[in-house]
Amino acid sequence: MLDTVTTTAVRELTFGEAIREALAEELRRDPRVCLLGEDVAEAGTAFKVLKGLVDEFGKNRIIDTPISEAGFTGLGVGAAMTGLRPVVDIMFGDFLTLIMDQLVNQAAKIHYMSGGAWKVPLVLRTTMGATRRSGAQHSQSLHAWPAHIPGLKVVVPSTPADAKGLLKSAIRDDNPVVFFEDKISYAKVKGPVPSHDYTIPLGVADVKREGTDITLVGTSSMVQVALGAATMLEQVGISAEVVDPRTLWPLDEKTLVESVKKTSRCIVIDEGYARYGVTGELASVIAEGAFYDLDGPVRRMGARHVPIPFAPPLEDATVPTEQQVVELARQMCHK
Repeated sequence: MLDTVTTTAVRELTFGEAIREALAEELRRDPRVCLLGEDVAEAGTAFKVLKGLVDEFGKNRIIDTPISEAGFTGLGVGAAMTGLRPVVDIMFGDFLTLIMDQLVNQAAKIHYMSGGAWKVPLVLRTTMGATRRSGAQHSQSLHAWPAHIPGLKVVVPSTPADAKGLLKSAIRDDNPVVFFEDKISYAKVKGPVPSHDYTIPLGVADVKREGTDITLVGTSSMVQVALGAATMLEQVGISAEVVDPRTLWPLDEKTLVESVKKTSRCIVIDEGYARYGVTGELASVIAEGAFYDLDGPVRRMGARHVPIPFAPPLEDATVPTEQQVVELARQMCHK
């Protein structure tokens, strides 16, 4: 676990650098760990996050695959069943559409169907997030899909330190884990990361900022939006608490509910589509657990229910913003 009292040095890394460091450390620690996907070797992925790993670990462990997501995800499932700990790289989260049979009907169910005889210690890394001008087929946030499936764990880190610690935990987990990385965060989000070996347990939320008037629950990139909104709200006398679930499953319901019991108001902010999405599940958990402490309904903010546009002004309008969060929070707090 992340030890906050350690004297080990802390550096500032980007989100992408933290991901790469976690993978490098786990590849060195455990010879069963390997990585496969499109353009993961010499190219280091389309986002250059894995650049240089093939130089240290070679092509037997950093494996470029054909453009066949279903094929190499199936290879990853089989490799995990036979003792390896593969990390499968799916370049864009939109391509989950191509691998759902391997992920949902194979990886998620083999442990159950075998009566516990088989394990699938597979990590499936993929991306989420709009505003990169990648078009409707490369910009969706589909993390609600695997969170709906029993047998899969789902991780949505928001900071470099969380990304590193959670990815190391995911690789060491005996269950299949889907690990979503916001593509805008790779270079944009920077933060302190301890240099020592640490992990962050799956299923433990983090209070990023304490407050008393309203709880802002954010996921992935929306944590940064919530933190920015909290700073703006402070200027008008509203104290906002920001809670980051960090994992959608397992879900730390207690931390979410306890925060809202304290503040009595809540906005859930997520970059996925609001309809039948993550915001609905989190709002339901909070409404049921903190019902008698709420001063009003839990409010939700998600992506607009349209395909992500390519035109920059239209694309930017699909994603919740700090100003929108501020305006809704002021309404709820009557300020």
